[in-house]
Amino acid sequence: MKKKLFYLLSALLLLTALSFTRPAERYFEIAKNLDIFATLFKEVNALYVDEVNPNKLVRTGIDAMLNSLDPFTNYIPEDEVEDYRTMTTGQYGGIGAVTREIGNRTVVTMIMEGYGAQKGGLKIGDVILKIDDIDLSRLTRSESGQLMKGQIGTPVSLTVKRYGVDQPIKLDFKREKIKMSNVPYSGMVGKDIAYIQLSDFTPDAGKEVRNALTSLKEQGAKGVIIDLRGNPGGLLIEAVNITNIFLPKGKLVVSTKGKIPENNLNYETLNAPLDTEIPVTILINRGSASASEIVAGTLQDYDRGIVIGERSYGKGLVQVSRPLSYNSQLKVTTAKYYTPTGRCIQVLDYSHRRDDGSVSSVPDSLKRPFKTTNGRTVYDGGGIDPDIKTETPEAHALTQVLFDNGLIFDYATQFASTHTAIAAPGSFTLSDDDYQRFVTWMKDKSYAYTSYLQYELHQFTEQAKKEKYYTELKPQLDQIHERITESKKNELMLYKDQIKMLLEEEIVSRYYLEKGSVEAGFKYDNDIKKAIDLLHNQSQYKKLLKLL
Repeated sequence: MKKKLFYLLSALLLLTALSFTRPAERYFEIAKNLDIFATLFKEVNALYVDEVNPNKLVRTGIDAMLNSLDPFTNYIPEDEVEDYRTMTTGQYGGIGAVTREIGNRTVVTMIMEGYGAQKGGLKIGDVILKIDDIDLSRLTRSESGQLMKGQIGTPVSLTVKRYGVDQPIKLDFKREKIKMSNVPYSGMVGKDIAYIQLSDFTPDAGKEVRNALTSLKEQGAKGVIIDLRGNPGGLLIEAVNITNIFLPKGKLVVSTKGKIPENNLNYETLNAPLDTEIPVTILINRGSASASEIVAGTLQDYDRGIVIGERSYGKGLVQVSRPLSYNSQLKVTTAKYYTPTGRCIQVLDYSHRRDDGSVSSVPDSLKRPFKTTNGRTVYDGGGIDPDIKTETPEAHALTQVLFDNGLIFDYATQFASTHTAIAAPGSFTLSDDDYQRFVTWMKDKSYAYTSYLQYELHQFTEQAKKEKYYTELKPQLDQIHERITESKKNELMLYKDQIKMLLEEEIVSRYYLEKGSVEAGFKYDNDIKKAIDLLHNQSQYKKLLKLL
């Protein structure tokens, strides 16, 4: 065991040490530091007052070492490689069900269309009690997830508790190859606007977007919305493929620059485009990162589309995977990427940390201006700034608690058990009477939260006590506290709009699955409304891109 750990750490230390010294000095520093580590590990293992778990101890050291570089350089041990492969390929052996932990329950939150879970009768809202007769109460979330997945073609059984059914139900499935779609939804919003939601950049992302747009153009699409909100990125080449849909062959999409010359690469569009004229809008937010930022930034640099939303995450770093001994892997940052204008959108400078180890963002004063094809000014060092800025309303603490505690989820399950059908996703809405029934249902439910105002009042009260003002201010503080408490009695009505939106999306998912849930949210989505309005106002669209 010690030898395995020693060799693994040796590889990682070698990679890190080579970055800082000249060749002759590097080898001495490597040998010295490995000798120090091996000696230290031996002494700690032998002398520490309690028993030491060598795997845990070394993993802690590895994680701390890599985290001192950046949060995207990670060690992936053998038992986590399969999950990493699923994340990067979008494929795994399973039945096509998504689960979530709510309290001490493992509940089915989504059924993927066309796979075994749907065909075998599993339903959203089912509580999984056993997997292959193994009680889930004895397993961790990670362990139960591993049981659900497995080799393609192997059988698996689930014992579930279904709302309204007294006895548990046992369902049998056969695992199959599950391919998670990069485009969970595409369709028309209005008569002539295509909407394509892109959630990942795993293999075939470009092909899926191209196919979706081809189909929607046949349905009469005259403009397109590409939704990258919440998309964390993925394969760089798929970002190139997606921009190639809208840009001619031979256009620079992204450049990468690293310490090693082999990492200094230019990526250009390789194929004939699908459409270089159709008006494009791209939706981004704070969760749009990496490959999402390449797509948004490249189309912005070439004035090929209008970016709408919030400033993006600001991840301008490229990672590659390297095999290590004993079937483990290293995901390591090897380069920074640059958009066609030369922008690096990396927002945090991990190479210059403060004394306490924290990382600072690039100040506005150091951000450099760049010019797009048509002469618009864009900046580096802070993610992608949208051409049209919008603000996403923050979910109130109450709404978050209702979601986290599964109360919205459970009400949707109950609703579906008593309603055999509902209206189409785009037109379904809860009436005032429907919502009042939810409020009534909530009366005996246990939930608690501290609002931001309550937190601030508590902090103010504690400070008043420290500074000896509490006695003088107590009557006013008590009055404010009473008014907040009184207003919380009507909180379900006060935040009705937020709660109602989540309820409708959750209820619709029971009947129309993920696509229906997406459609149910359109009427509340101001970014989509703004994009539709802009695409219908071509003079304004062209003016923003300096095409007029």
